[in-house]
Amino acid sequence: MIKILDLLPAAALPGGEIFIRCSGFELQSFLRPEVQIQQVSSHVISASSDLIVAQVPREASSGDLCITVNGEESNHIPCEIAKLVIDKIHPVANPALDLAGNLYSTMSGRKGEKLPNSIIRVSRTGTAQPLTTELINPTGLALNSKGEIFVSSRHEGNIYKLSPQGEKSLYAKGMGVATGIAFDQHDNLYVGDRSGTIFKIDKNREIFVFATLEPSVSAYHLAFDPTGSLYVTGPTTSSYDHVYKVSSNGSVNIFFTGLGRPQGLAFDVEGNLYVAASLAGRRGIVRINPKGEATIAVSGSSLVGVAFGYGQDMYLTSIDSIYQIHLGVTGKPLP
Repeated sequence: MIKILDLLPAAALPGGEIFIRCSGFELQSFLRPEVQIQQVSSHVISASSDLIVAQVPREASSGDLCITVNGEESNHIPCEIAKLVIDKIHPVANPALDLAGNLYSTMSGRKGEKLPNSIIRVSRTGTAQPLTTELINPTGLALNSKGEIFVSSRHEGNIYKLSPQGEKSLYAKGMGVATGIAFDQHDNLYVGDRSGTIFKIDKNREIFVFATLEPSVSAYHLAFDPTGSLYVTGPTTSSYDHVYKVSSNGSVNIFFTGLGRPQGLAFDVEGNLYVAASLAGRRGIVRINPKGEATIAVSGSSLVGVAFGYGQDMYLTSIDSIYQIHLGVTGKPLP
C-alpha cells in the first residue's frame, strides 16, 4: 500500500516544489505516480521508490494531498497553498501591516523612476488603494509603536513618514543607499545603507552609526527578535551568505551561514527567524530556530519579503505580487 510519510515543506506558493517522502511504491517504468492537491493534479518533477518531487500547480488551493499509482490511492495529508492577494506591483523588501490590519507594499520602479502611486495599501477585505506619495524607489517599510508608517528611498537616501492619506513628510536624510528599516521597542529607527552601514535614528532624530557590515549588492533587510537583538541580511555575490546578529551595543556576530541571496526576514513569538532565501538550492522561506537549525518552511521562487499578519497568517512578497498563507504560527508583535 502506498503511504505518504512526510511532506517537505507542507506549505508552498503556486509553482513551488514539494518533496513527498513515501513508502510502498515500487518504481516501474510503466507506472507514474499522480500527485493531487485538493483534487488538482500537480506536475511530477521526479520520482523514486521513497521520494517524489512535485511542483504545485498555479490553480491549486489548500487542502488534502494524495498520491495515486495505477488506481491505488495513498493516505491524505494536509498541504497549505498560498493565495494571491495582489499582483502587478513591485516590492523589493518586506510588506508591512498597520494596527488596523491594512497591508502596505511598494511600487518601487526602475532606478531613479518616480511613480505617482508608489505605495499600495490593501485593506483586510482585500481592497487595494494606491497612495499618491510620488516617492523615488521606495524600498523598506516599517511601523512604530503608534502604528505610523515609515518608508525609505534608496535613490534619495531619505526616510519619510506617511500620513493615512499617503502624504509624505521628511523624517531623516543622508542615509546613503537606504534600504531596509526597522523600529526597536523604544521607537528608535534603524536603517540599512547598502555600503554596509547600519544607522540608528533616535526619537529626537539624532543619527548615529550603529554597526558596520560588508557591502551588499542589493539591499539590507532588518528585523528585531523578541529579546531586542537586531538581525540583518544583505545578499552579496556569494551563494553562501550570512544572517548577522547585532547586539544592543552594535557588536556584529554571524548567526547563520549558508543562505543564497537572503532578503526579507521576520520573527515569530518563539524566536524562530523566517528569511526569504534559498537553502541547499531550494528557494522559499527558510525557518531558522534559535539553535541555528534551518529548514524550508514555505516553498516558492522570487520571494523578497515576509511579514506576519493576524490570526497566524503570513504575508509573502515576490518581485511582483503579495501572497497570504496560513502557517499556524504567531508573529512577533509590533514594537
